[in-house]
Amino acid sequence: MSRQYTEPDDSFRHPKKQIYSYSDVLKITNNFNTIVGKGGFGVVYLGYIDDTPVAVKMLSPSAVHGYQQFQAEVTLLVRVHHKNLTSLVGYCNEANHKALIYEYMANGNLHEHLSGNYSKSKFLSWEDRLRIALDAASGLEYLQNGCKPPIIHRDVKSTNILLNEHFQAKLSDFGLSKIIPTDGGSHVSTVVAGTLGYLDPHYSISSRLTEKSDVYSFGVVLLEIITNQAVIARNQEKGHISERVNSWIAKGDIKGIVDSGLEGDFDINSAWKAVEIAMACVSLIPNERPMMSVVVVELKEALATELARTKNNSGVNSRYSVESVNVNLDTEFMPLAR
Repeated sequence: MSRQYTEPDDSFRHPKKQIYSYSDVLKITNNFNTIVGKGGFGVVYLGYIDDTPVAVKMLSPSAVHGYQQFQAEVTLLVRVHHKNLTSLVGYCNEANHKALIYEYMANGNLHEHLSGNYSKSKFLSWEDRLRIALDAASGLEYLQNGCKPPIIHRDVKSTNILLNEHFQAKLSDFGLSKIIPTDGGSHVSTVVAGTLGYLDPHYSISSRLTEKSDVYSFGVVLLEIITNQAVIARNQEKGHISERVNSWIAKGDIKGIVDSGLEGDFDINSAWKAVEIAMACVSLIPNERPMMSVVVVELKEALATELARTKNNSGVNSRYSVESVNVNLDTEFMPLAR
């Protein structure tokens, strides 16, 4: 397979990542033989590089703002490296053929498992859900605090949280991401973009994008993880998931909030902790939302509480030990009804 280190379009070159020709892409995907996903960007195909599976996302010529998103994603992914962000293997930028090549995530996305709309879907236990939430939060925390300047994802949602063969979660789809300017500002004024239901209401109204916009979106995802309910329920008076959860909080009924499919198999204090975190994240006042570093700490506490309940039954999962997540920092969140 030929490997090119010169880019046909000299105005767009990232030598730190492998550059593939279109003929390489055809070989990698076996002439686009297996489709594993579709989206506004284009079609995603299964491919192999030296027997290692990869996901190849081809830009559709009809994709609105597709090339700008392609550029944005490559530009961002060549400079970020974290276990909870999908890794870019390389890309193709040859004439009209644009492709992004990622590590393959064998277990699809979070939404597919919550909804059961996946051929290999697994019912997620409470521990599974907390681990996935912690993984996603850690990825976001890295974008906020591990990147200089910080990066705002701008499209955090359950379909953009991918799961590998070990059910480790990784954030994906950075085509809408924005870098916070280095001039000391805390926001970016930009055209509103994102997904209905996950979109920060303050950003939607003001066009002022901040790190707290991602915090809001993560809070919505966490509510999905907890409740396994639709983000927007069009046939209900309380249409948004946060409104529905808030009504259950007023009743002090945690079992009415948590996914009934779990059949009560969770630690109640752990569940309340997760709900408190989520509701703090979806505050309508951005300054009242926690930083993702705080969210990570609180989710570790929630996971440690659940592990303490289950450790005598099935042992401790190898990805995290009770000791590694058992932190005792004071919470920034106000207690909810219990």
